[in-house]
Amino acid sequence: MTLWFVFALMTVAAIFAVLWPLSRRGRADSGGSEVVVYRDQLAEIDRDMASGIIGAAEADAARIEISRRLLAAADQSEREAPVPGSLSLRRTAAIVALVGLPVIASSFYLALGSPRLGDFPLAERSQVADANQPLTNLVAQVEAHLEKNPTDGRGWTVLAPVLSRLGRYDDAVRAYRNAIIYAGDTADRRADLGEALMGSAGGVVTADAKAEFERSVALNGDDAKANYFLGLAAEQDGRKADAAALWQKMLAKAPSDAPWRPLVQAALVRVGGVSAPALPDGAVAAAKDMSEADRGTMIKGMVDRLATRLKTNGDDVEGWLRLVRAYLVMGERDKAMSALADARQAVGNDADRLRQLNEGLKSLGLDG
Repeated sequence: MTLWFVFALMTVAAIFAVLWPLSRRGRADSGGSEVVVYRDQLAEIDRDMASGIIGAAEADAARIEISRRLLAAADQSEREAPVPGSLSLRRTAAIVALVGLPVIASSFYLALGSPRLGDFPLAERSQVADANQPLTNLVAQVEAHLEKNPTDGRGWTVLAPVLSRLGRYDDAVRAYRNAIIYAGDTADRRADLGEALMGSAGGVVTADAKAEFERSVALNGDDAKANYFLGLAAEQDGRKADAAALWQKMLAKAPSDAPWRPLVQAALVRVGGVSAPALPDGAVAAAKDMSEADRGTMIKGMVDRLATRLKTNGDDVEGWLRLVRAYLVMGERDKAMSALADARQAVGNDADRLRQLNEGLKSLGLDG
């Protein structure tokens, strides 16, 4: 407040310095004009003639010339006489400027500024973020800021995931809730809140966490995190088939380079869902000693051979389902859709096989 009071006094002083002369009544300009100069010259001629410096004839000639100039100067002065200013008008303008300028400035500040923003202590202004400073110290600074500015949605959004990484799940839950309140409700924030609730429960998808994941899916049906944890909730409830169906549907929709594909594929294996084409016993033993690249090459070769066999023998519904599932797991959705069309064409004349195919496709998250 002291600083603002000083600024106000300085503003008033500056306005008075400019406007005070306008409020003064103007004084007549009585000196410095040509008329006064010529009159002094006439008096000087009389003194010079009295002292014998000049003669009478020269004095008369000088008087005539100076008198002619005096008359001309007096006539011009009358024509160019200044118009007297209005003292009341000047004073009114001064008062309007003195009062109006602060009012206009205050109006702009209230509309565009932040009058309710708290003061930032000088000690904190001088602190510069240090990249080598411990994360806990940086978190403490952000928390101190949020204690003074609890409606800072951006601050809560930044703080919440850091608290989760530090294992402070209860604080992270509070931060995510505040981020939703002050920064907006989104599918990502709901999914993150559900994950934080799981963390505080030791990894269990509680009813509260599941509710947050369901809210996330309601906002964005393709949110990967929320769908994965809803599948995990089904697995924890003993509904492995439901979990497998949900995760298979995720893989069917996902692009081939989705970073979470390996996680979902591993989850499918855990619940007994098939996430890769089945290998013969001898191939499984051989695959254990292979590199990841060699194993992938072997699986791709098996898938190609399966596709070739089905082109000659299209009655094998289970084979078609394995082929479609394998393409989906490998991230080759276009080939999966092509295989699906070929399968329907191959068994289209057999109602039982077509029904079996459609039911199997539904378990993969595809329309039957």
